[in-house]
Amino acid sequence: MLAYIANTDYEWYQFLFARPDIDEVNFWRPGGHGFRALSPGGPFLFRLKAPFNAIAGVGFFVHFSVLPASFAWTAFGTKNGAASETDMRARVETYRRRFGKPLDAAANYKIGCVIITETTFFPRADWIREPNDWRPNIVAGRTEDLAAGEGRRIWEEVIARLHGQRVIETVADSARYGPEVVVRPRLGQGAFRILVTDTYDRRCALTGERTLPVLDAAHIRPYASGGIHAVSNGLLLRSDLHTLFDRGYLTITPEHHVEVSRRIREEFENGRDYYALHGSPLRVPGAAEHQPDPSGLLWHNVNVFRS
Repeated sequence: MLAYIANTDYEWYQFLFARPDIDEVNFWRPGGHGFRALSPGGPFLFRLKAPFNAIAGVGFFVHFSVLPASFAWTAFGTKNGAASETDMRARVETYRRRFGKPLDAAANYKIGCVIITETTFFPRADWIREPNDWRPNIVAGRTEDLAAGEGRRIWEEVIARLHGQRVIETVADSARYGPEVVVRPRLGQGAFRILVTDTYDRRCALTGERTLPVLDAAHIRPYASGGIHAVSNGLLLRSDLHTLFDRGYLTITPEHHVEVSRRIREEFENGRDYYALHGSPLRVPGAAEHQPDPSGLLWHNVNVFRS
């Protein structure tokens, strides 16, 4: 099984290491180039550049997306490895300058977002020596076979440092006794938002609206009420529809039809545009595993909808 070893700035690592409660990160890239080195669940290792030349953390790949810089900040905040959007943009723009990318600090340029979850950053005493054959001319990173040689040595050291953590229960046996080291990582809020956004093709599931800043990843069953961060527990909705959904003025049936509560008219003496949606079909993803969970929709119908 392959892992990806990514060149990582010390400042980015240091910022996130000081925040051990962060469980996911956006490993951004200054341009919009794709990332195809790993399948979802594959290990992602953070290698500090010279003069450190060591692996200082691990996480598991979830998804790659190209996003406007402002949206990446909205989705991940300090999980971008910076204290503010201004700081994040300053770091991004340093690299864009080096690589000859168009630079306009006021522009909402796009960046590549490699979304990593179940992240752990090691203290300096636990850093792992980089592969013996690592070359200084490797710019972004490289894949590494974990089943043999240096890859196996590094992965066994990673496993030792993860001892006692939840994810170790999933990967330890496979790492030691076989080549498969793919896990189903637990999503964070940021990963949930981007996965739902991309799964629904960046269009509101009710109206088709495509203006990204007004689209929200709504939980069908809220996280606080036992829901999970999973695409099947999500809907991409225009922000006003998200509000109505959360407050029970709108729901989706298990058959994927919209129902709008009469309470909008009764309580607000308005709602004409919303009643026009009543009975209309929901746009759902093509993959069955990503479609809204019927049990979650039924829960919302019964427990939240103001009939």
